Amino acid sequence: MILIVDSGATKSDWIALDEEGNQLFITKTLGLSPEVLTREIIDERLANNFELSDNRAKVTQLYFYGAGCGTDRMKNYLTKIFKNFFVNARIFIQEDTYAAIHATAQPGEHAIVCILGTGSNCSYYDGSEVFQKVTSLGYILMDDCSGNYFGRQLLRDYYYHRMPQNLAHKFSGTYDLEADVIKNNLYKQPNPNTYLATFARFVIENREQEYCQNLIKEGMQLFIDNAIRQYEQAESVPVHFIGSIAFYLQKELNEVMAENNLKVGNILRRPIDNLVEYHKAIVFNK
Repeated sequence: MILIVDSGATKSDWIALDEEGNQLFITKTLGLSPEVLTREIIDERLANNFELSDNRAKVTQLYFYGAGCGTDRMKNYLTKIFKNFFVNARIFIQEDTYAAIHATAQPGEHAIVCILGTGSNCSYYDGSEVFQKVTSLGYILMDDCSGNYFGRQLLRDYYYHRMPQNLAHKFSGTYDLEADVIKNNLYKQPNPNTYLATFARFVIENREQEYCQNLIKEGMQLFIDNAIRQYEQAESVPVHFIGSIAFYLQKELNEVMAENNLKVGNILRRPIDNLVEYHKAIVFNK
């Protein structure tokens, strides 16, 4: 059995294939970001999934693409956990950037590939190799235009009384905004970046409001200036996007990209389906 996994900070999509490339099952777990989760939490999330637990000894290959897997330290950390759980499997771990590239870019295509989901990322693909000019320092310092970025901005504007009154009333009626609740989730619970990203739905659902439009476009412009513009090829190659923020806000994304003389390529909510097709072509020659 072969497992192919796309793991973000919020959730992980798993697809199991047999040795001929036929789909056996699809399942989900919560995100398995090694930067913010302990081994105990990752073990628990694996063990609590029936399909994975029931088939753990049958897995011969695991292809895992994950947020926070860009360093050897994080890859080794996860490899040890997976080898203990999938006892007969060969483990292959890459950063989620590679999943986005395999899902959006054609073989040999030169492109910039971006992730705009719970977190954000941006890479240049020259048709064979991946280049990143910016080393991510995580959600606290970076992640412009991500779900956690918009959550952080919303909470700051609400508490600094910068949010229009009608939206502030709606915001407080949608979420528990007690300071103790927010601080507990941010500083005492696992996955504070995922918690922040839960507020991004408010921006999406109210995107026609002027305040939200400004917030969205400011975040997108920051991402263009700080990430996409790092590459001198930015205006000459397509820019592909993966992630829920890019997918649900693609109208605004297209507008801001056009204003910056940048060409939008593919926009996908999640890469897992295209990722499976990539592996069928590479591993099974299908």
